[in-house]
Amino acid sequence: MEWVTKSASAQAEAIAAGDLCPMELTEAYLEAIKAHPAGTRIYARLTEGRALDEAMAARDRAKAGLRAGPLDGVPVSWKDLFDTAGVATEGGSALLAGRVPQEDAEVLQAMTRAGTICLGKTHQTEFAYSGLGLNPVTATPPCINDAGAVPGGSSSGAAASVAFGLAGAAIGSDTGGSVRVPAAWNDLVGLKTTAGRLSLRGVVPLAPNFDTVGPLARSVEDCALVLACMEARPAPDLRGAALAGRHFLVLDGAPFEDIRDLPAQGFESAVTKLELAGARITRARLSVIDEVLALSAIIYTPECYAQWRDVIETAPEKMFPPVLERFRSGAAHLASDYIAAWAALMRHRAAYLEQVAGYDGVLLPTAANMPPEAQRLMDDHAYFTTENLLTLRNTRIGNLLGLCAMTVPTGVPSVGISVMGAPMSEDRLLRMGVAIEASLG
Repeated sequence: MEWVTKSASAQAEAIAAGDLCPMELTEAYLEAIKAHPAGTRIYARLTEGRALDEAMAARDRAKAGLRAGPLDGVPVSWKDLFDTAGVATEGGSALLAGRVPQEDAEVLQAMTRAGTICLGKTHQTEFAYSGLGLNPVTATPPCINDAGAVPGGSSSGAAASVAFGLAGAAIGSDTGGSVRVPAAWNDLVGLKTTAGRLSLRGVVPLAPNFDTVGPLARSVEDCALVLACMEARPAPDLRGAALAGRHFLVLDGAPFEDIRDLPAQGFESAVTKLELAGARITRARLSVIDEVLALSAIIYTPECYAQWRDVIETAPEKMFPPVLERFRSGAAHLASDYIAAWAALMRHRAAYLEQVAGYDGVLLPTAANMPPEAQRLMDDHAYFTTENLLTLRNTRIGNLLGLCAMTVPTGVPSVGISVMGAPMSEDRLLRMGVAIEASLG
């Protein structure tokens, strides 16, 4: 069925017009997942019975003209850190094997009320603590552009499920780039929402001060519709969005340090297209970015290790050593230094917002590198460390500053361009995203 590779919004329109049956669409996805050679590397487990029941209900609502939301009847995948009642939710870790929650995560409840269909749970990196998508403990999904490369993480299976035509849209999480990196490396749109905007109830945590919920999809419109469904509100009006008169800041300096050739070329080509579409571009280096990035280790690692220390240290041998090492590094920081770092970060956030107040958005390459070879990451511990840090450096800026952000494909395979907006300005960001998407073709 050709519909499995269409955007979620196109599927929804066809369902509303009576041209596509949610039951047939869901069955097609389930069959495609089972038949795909990488199906079990993408999905940790299917929720087939639930999906078919929900599809039947969506079919009946469509026939009666009583659709529950803009994506009613569209099948969606869920990262394996969103609780699903009666179905294992293991966070990509052997330490959580057999963990079965009693109720759905709050955002899944909202999506279910909006009529979307839960296909199953997708693989991820352990506890969501890596940007590469490599997980030898459970599974490493493939990258759409390179079968031997990692797909980006930690929402690795989420991105692969959409890119390979095994879901209409995917729900992931983003603590330091875990929606945007896999979206970029698999030629998708990924939306990082502002921390605190969407409920984390029923979401396996990593760093609660930074954890966010966000969609990975084929279009900006899809992301807008998913966000609307999760918030039980009308979708933002994206009509008439244009770049003419928009003023963007290209964030020079840190985001371009050690950048590889293709990400640099793809980004510059995209910026040129934005200018041709009428956008005004200014380039500047902001010292506050370097100061924020310098706080990254002390801000993140103590919170992550404090969250999981007691679980990890019961059986550390069950973890992939590089991920275990990242967690344990959080024990090296003094509480007084951690508190001082947070105070500094809040000052930097205020300074940044003041410095960019005159711009419509801030642009930077989503990732400074291309998807690395999975086997080399397995064999070379030092390479894993350096590539993981480089992978997450640019996306982490948005998390540290408390912003919303979106990555859009540039047209160069596995290269995305990111735009960052002010906290809680997702609707405005989505309108800019639609215009950027159109200018990039």
